[in-house]
Amino acid sequence: MVPSHTVENYLKAIFQAQIALGDPEGLVPMGQLASAIGVVPGTATTMVKALADSGLARYEPYAGVRLTPSGEKLAALVLRRHRLVELFLVKVMGMSWTEVHDEAENLEHAVSDRLIDRIDEMLGRPAVDPHGDPIPDPEGTVPMPEYDSLLTCPLGAAVTISRVSDQDREFLQFAERHELRPGDVVRVEERNAAGDSVLLRGRNDRRVTIGARAASKVLVQAAKAVALVLLLSGVGFAQTPAPAAEPFKIADNSFLVEEAFNQPAGVFQNIFGVARLQGEWGAAFTQEWPVHSQTHQFSYTLAYLDAGGHRGVGDVLINYRYQAAVEGPGHPAFSPRLSLVVPTGDSSRGLGSGSAGLQFNLPFSKQTGDWYWHWNAGGTWLPQAEAIFEQPTGETTVRREGVFSPSLAGSAIFRLLPMLHVMVESVAIFDQTVLEQGTGRETSFTLSPGFRGGWNVGDKQVIVGVAVPVTWTEDTQHTGAFFYFSYELPFKR
Repeated sequence: MVPSHTVENYLKAIFQAQIALGDPEGLVPMGQLASAIGVVPGTATTMVKALADSGLARYEPYAGVRLTPSGEKLAALVLRRHRLVELFLVKVMGMSWTEVHDEAENLEHAVSDRLIDRIDEMLGRPAVDPHGDPIPDPEGTVPMPEYDSLLTCPLGAAVTISRVSDQDREFLQFAERHELRPGDVVRVEERNAAGDSVLLRGRNDRRVTIGARAASKVLVQAAKAVALVLLLSGVGFAQTPAPAAEPFKIADNSFLVEEAFNQPAGVFQNIFGVARLQGEWGAAFTQEWPVHSQTHQFSYTLAYLDAGGHRGVGDVLINYRYQAAVEGPGHPAFSPRLSLVVPTGDSSRGLGSGSAGLQFNLPFSKQTGDWYWHWNAGGTWLPQAEAIFEQPTGETTVRREGVFSPSLAGSAIFRLLPMLHVMVESVAIFDQTVLEQGTGRETSFTLSPGFRGGWNVGDKQVIVGVAVPVTWTEDTQHTGAFFYFSYELPFKR
């Protein structure tokens, strides 16, 4: 039998019912199957007999049905397509986790295995879908982690919501309103058997009472402490699947440390930054555009400088960034960037390098609860960097030399409120410069505490931020100020 849409729906429904039974030999009652599919029992029995004739199921009249190993594998692969499509719609297309189930029900029959494997690779081989459901591997193996529910977990203990088992849109909206999404941390304070209710305490000591039936659909694990580790030295993440935390409502808005998130499809961002240090200041404007999807992003950066008594435009960067990996359980987001340096600044006045060149950066980003960690390594190559030297005679000489300046950066961002974050960024630059004879290198290190906050206005987002960067070189220390403004909005609807 060639699996049709109907056959795949039956296989998936039987498979999920088998998992819920928890009995390796248990049979799924025909009435339960008919209810899950939305047909009368006689229709379900006719299809089950056809599945049995094809070797995909074992049917026992008046008892029920169970899939054969080959039927279980086909069903698991349908489930794999469904859950990867859901995650793609949330992570890449920007849809709500409450609305993707019905879309995935249609798309799971239309996408090829090749496309699903590519989506799996693009998303970083995720372990769970947006609802916390485990994603089967390409061989049809389904992880079976053990969870408590809000009805069975210990009273008073902090637990992390790992999975919401009901995919009904109204229930998911209920879970969202009560902050019962995967990654949310709650405590069960009281269970009232007579009232059939559960009293919870969530973030910011918010208390909420839900029914016992709803509590049974919210699966949890004991909350784990997050180690506060500076990421300039690298961070290792657990290899076991972890539930997805509530996404940050402000993302891709760091000041000095590049984050690993491209713009979602249909949305572009305008970023303004102004910095003042040692009596000099500079301003930059960056505009970021997705190209067809979140995978590819084009942007450009314009600069205006006030340095050494001279004012004017600086060098321009034309940037391309590739979303190589979308963040998932156990692994960070990764978006390498390559930029063309256009020598538009006047190097004779200290406003530019005088050389075209290339810049690259390798940014990684990972969320752990209310923390976001970002770290990158990169460098700037200028094959003909220009320097002008004044001689004792009053004449000037110009030297050109190839230089390469590596950099390392890392940051930690803590979510105080959904739209208010505190942050600490650090940047080390190993700047190679042209000297009268050869080149030299100066190392600088900047530590920059600050905060960012903002507002969502319809489908637009406004972000403002302030930081106080402190920069050390070999023999000096300087404190400056940094101001940030971002305006993000759709360019198509």
